[in-house]
Amino acid sequence: MNNLFASPASRAAASPIPFDNSYTRLPAHFHAAAIPTAVSEPWLIKFNRPLALELGLDADALERDGAAIFSGNTIPEGAQPLGMAYAGHQFGQFVPLLGDGRAILLGEVIDIHGRRRDIQLKGAGKTPYSRRGDGRAALGPVLREYIVSEAMFALGIPTTRALAAVVTGEPVYRERVLPGGVITRVAASHIRVGTFQFLSARGDTEGLKVLADHVIDRHYPEIKDQERPYLALLHAVIERQASLIARWLCVGFIHGVMNTDNCAISGETIDFGPCAFLDAYDPAKVFSSIDRGGRYAYASQPAIGQWNMARLAETLLPLLDPEASEAVNLANDAIGGYGALFQTHWLAGMKAKIGLYAEEDGDLDLVQGLLSAMHRNEADFTLTFRRLCDAAESSAHDGPLRDLFAKPADIDAWLLAWRERTGRESLSDAQTAAAMRAVNPAFIPRNHRIEQAIRAAEDDGDFSLFEALNDVLAKPYEDQPKFTAYAVPPAPSEEVFKTFCGT
Repeated sequence: MNNLFASPASRAAASPIPFDNSYTRLPAHFHAAAIPTAVSEPWLIKFNRPLALELGLDADALERDGAAIFSGNTIPEGAQPLGMAYAGHQFGQFVPLLGDGRAILLGEVIDIHGRRRDIQLKGAGKTPYSRRGDGRAALGPVLREYIVSEAMFALGIPTTRALAAVVTGEPVYRERVLPGGVITRVAASHIRVGTFQFLSARGDTEGLKVLADHVIDRHYPEIKDQERPYLALLHAVIERQASLIARWLCVGFIHGVMNTDNCAISGETIDFGPCAFLDAYDPAKVFSSIDRGGRYAYASQPAIGQWNMARLAETLLPLLDPEASEAVNLANDAIGGYGALFQTHWLAGMKAKIGLYAEEDGDLDLVQGLLSAMHRNEADFTLTFRRLCDAAESSAHDGPLRDLFAKPADIDAWLLAWRERTGRESLSDAQTAAAMRAVNPAFIPRNHRIEQAIRAAEDDGDFSLFEALNDVLAKPYEDQPKFTAYAVPPAPSEEVFKTFCGT
């Protein structure tokens, strides 16, 4: 195995990354060696020093040599570059072999908290799974993933992280010629529902058991000694997915491509392609240019999460029980519990956004009443909840909130019912407002701001907007008076209607 993954001697370097790799020790058909393709003039755009320190890396060395390492030109000592094999349902259609077509897992580290983390290059060249692709990434998708993944982290949502972004100095060819880039992504792991599907499609029950054991050891060690550990694994993954998607909805996030190969077993948000955040609230909103049927619309995400979990359950059937009928019953019971789990997480999150903490029968109706009024009036999702925080302090602050509604009477009627309900809570008005501000961001990665940053970088080599946006989004729950313009929704001429996959 070591010989298979050995780095070319001419490209090896003393490692600033203390690799401790485990995925390479899994069966050979789980992955394939994949050496990054060197580029001509790499330049380090962004290095996430706080994350590097958290990972236990030599941050000084990486700042000095990062262009070479994070482009794939230099393979650090201890790295074992590979592409992971997986399958996936793409827009409902099963593809038995996908795999990492433009992502290369350099290896794993144990961070300062004792957690195992993957370090992966995305856009570093062809792998054995690239098929007809070039294995490269354009700069725009690299910047989008960096901005949005780090924003999700700052929002408190489980997510992959961005360690570095590099310009390659070489073009990539899509609809037009674009500058190339590489993003270095960090994850609890890159194991997906599609990884299990890859083995299941081949009838590889032993491989499924090996993979499930690896996932339990890595992500869910608390269930290892349970009587039915693989059933416990299914329940644990369902719980994390239900919680994750509820959090997405609470900040207005649309993933864009919730294929099973983009569904991480760890419960992290992964693969920021045609993702976007709502401006005006619309539960049917779709941004992805490839989602023509609305499969992954904002309000469809919970149901798709359950669908993806059903596909995972199918792969685990041979491990759940020797009797096929009993295995199906166990799987159905687990999947059947998803809806209640999601509803619990979502309602708790939405109640916190409007300052409710005690349990009352009418709370769901109150939440849905606000969302309905927002939809009818095309009110901005983020600003509505943020301005509601001010209204929680005093009705004297209702004006800016009412201004978001074409028919202010819609929100006036709701505010009367809301104030009656919050009056039965134990917190003071000031305490309620403070608690609401802690869960209602002032700043999100607004689509038009991301596009402005990408255009400036691609067209003019200007990364100042990219830097500014990252700085603002690092503190999403603070008012940041100097940056109020970043909280403003797009003007009609600035609206982004479609986002695109990076392939």
